[in-house]
Amino acid sequence: MNHTTTGVVLIVGASGLVGTAAARAFAEAGWRVITLSRRPPELLADLSLEHLAVDLRDAAACRTAAEGLRDVTHVVYAAVHELPGLMPGWSDPEQIGTNGRMLENLMTPLAGQAVLQHLTLLQGTKAYGAAVRPMRIPARESQPRVDHPNFFWLHEDFVREQSKQRGYEFTFLRPQLIVGPNHGVVMNLPPVIGAYAALRQAEGLPFSYPGGADWVWEAADVRLVGRACLWAATEPAAAGEIFNLTNGEVFTWRDMWPALAEIMGVSAGPDEPLSLSAYLSERVGLWRDVVRQHDLRAVELPMLLGESHHYADLCFNCGSETPPPATFVSTVKIRQAGFNDAFNTEESVCYWLRDLQVRRLLPRLNPDRESLK
Repeated sequence: MNHTTTGVVLIVGASGLVGTAAARAFAEAGWRVITLSRRPPELLADLSLEHLAVDLRDAAACRTAAEGLRDVTHVVYAAVHELPGLMPGWSDPEQIGTNGRMLENLMTPLAGQAVLQHLTLLQGTKAYGAAVRPMRIPARESQPRVDHPNFFWLHEDFVREQSKQRGYEFTFLRPQLIVGPNHGVVMNLPPVIGAYAALRQAEGLPFSYPGGADWVWEAADVRLVGRACLWAATEPAAAGEIFNLTNGEVFTWRDMWPALAEIMGVSAGPDEPLSLSAYLSERVGLWRDVVRQHDLRAVELPMLLGESHHYADLCFNCGSETPPPATFVSTVKIRQAGFNDAFNTEESVCYWLRDLQVRRLLPRLNPDRESLK
């Protein structure tokens, strides 16, 4: 297959973490970018990209949209449907089936209209079955599939079969714990951490670490994921492959906590185990006071958090006095294939907290501190 240097890329799920980053990466590389999501991607407004407002659950709307997408050569599919409360929905037949239909609703007519060259599809480390049994360490892309309820398998089987029929290449990326600038999404911790810091200060309480026993994590800055999507689109070594993707290091949230306190301009204080999903949900009114006091954008707390406060309880090992089984993945394969970008995770989370402050979604609680100048 001939791979172009640039082309016409359709970013599906463009208002989410990965979609936003991928759209920016392709646009900055000179591609024509078309974005598709239910709501316009706020963080791409400065790029004036073509946007289609489509609900992927609506098969007729997807067919109509595909008729106008004949020029599309590449697709990055980063859309996801989650249920309220997040984690319980991961094994729910409704959630799984809906995600499977969303991909088919779009890709079936699109592959019939456009001459596609490549599809990049996002999975995740849930593919390794950590929800049902301890993962192999490190998790490698070559390991046998762990059969358990998961929409990744619906997506993967569909794409493998359709790509044979339609003649396009594909790459599956499996990033671990993505952090970035988006608010109101399902799994992004900087808005949660920042809102918690602001509310604790409003109550005269320290920014105490709320988690349980340390869980050693890996993460992926969303800029890394966007660049990987761009790389995979035209890299022959990426065709037909699955790649794990992380910043390239491990960390614990407790160890990072003092740096986050510094960025927010608060005092860390002693550990205080609590559920962030419960704590934040009970302080919607207090958040309005914080917004008024610090002249923030008038974004209600549920709209700031999305479902990410539930994800925070998982990531911080809320309520547990024992570390969970390790969830480390190998990134040797993608590095040997030629993608070698890396990020300092602590700097990454702090970067996105600053970004949320600049955009007046989080307050600068002590703007005189050197780190915020």
